[in-house]
Amino acid sequence: MRPALAVGLVFAGCCSNVIFLELLARKHPGCGNIVTFAQFLFIAVEGFLFEADLGRKPPAIPIRYSIFKYTSIALVSVGIFICTFMSAKQVTSQSSLSENDGFQAFVWWLLGIGALTFALLMSARMGIFQETLYKRFGKHSKEALFYNHALPLPGFVFLASDIYDHAVLFNKSELYEIPVIGVTLPIMWFYLLMNIITQYVCIRGVFILTTECASLTVTLVVTLRKFVSLIFSILYFQNPFTLWHWLGTLFVFIGTLMYTEVWNNLGTTKSEPQKDSKKN
Repeated sequence: MRPALAVGLVFAGCCSNVIFLELLARKHPGCGNIVTFAQFLFIAVEGFLFEADLGRKPPAIPIRYSIFKYTSIALVSVGIFICTFMSAKQVTSQSSLSENDGFQAFVWWLLGIGALTFALLMSARMGIFQETLYKRFGKHSKEALFYNHALPLPGFVFLASDIYDHAVLFNKSELYEIPVIGVTLPIMWFYLLMNIITQYVCIRGVFILTTECASLTVTLVVTLRKFVSLIFSILYFQNPFTLWHWLGTLFVFIGTLMYTEVWNNLGTTKSEPQKDSKKN
């Protein structure tokens, strides 16, 4: 039951999260730093209050890792940092770029894609470490969630000026009255608040899944979640759905069926009576 609940949290949280992320990015394309910082800060504060008991509860999984493990985490952080930082730089519209600027932006885009791909591989490797730690020290998904978001917080000091600038821009957005509770606040802060909440639901489901399933299964679910979020975003915001999107969709479904070994299971079911008849 817990794996099914975790998968539900991942897809429900992340697919709704992409709506508010795109609403934020459409208004301020370079707001990635403040969004990421807000997500990390919220999860870290929630974990500090309810999981770490204001710092009085020692971690069940001790912080004693090898240099290789520290290096892998650092690489993931650097990859995410590069992608986020480069996204923040591209605040000008494509129509105002010169030919040289357009080529330079394309190069940075390729660099960001490469860094993100490398970070995804390192994230999968980190999942294997988590699986090993859970087997040795027990399943502590909330603790892992807290430390994964609390420890990187000092790194945001290098992005403080950009975060502050976008906070000022958010304050200048039009006012919005939240239904039911009747509180009025700038609409960009409302979008950010909803993004944080849905992101927490999503990431909470991912960390529950790490305690219930193998690392490869978790990686597949997270990858499928990103794909579903992409398709959902395309349909919700009525973006063009090209032939390449259809091709990507086909690959995703084929890959998923191959991972679940549907054909092998069907073949085993049909062949078992034949084996029994030969024995008789």
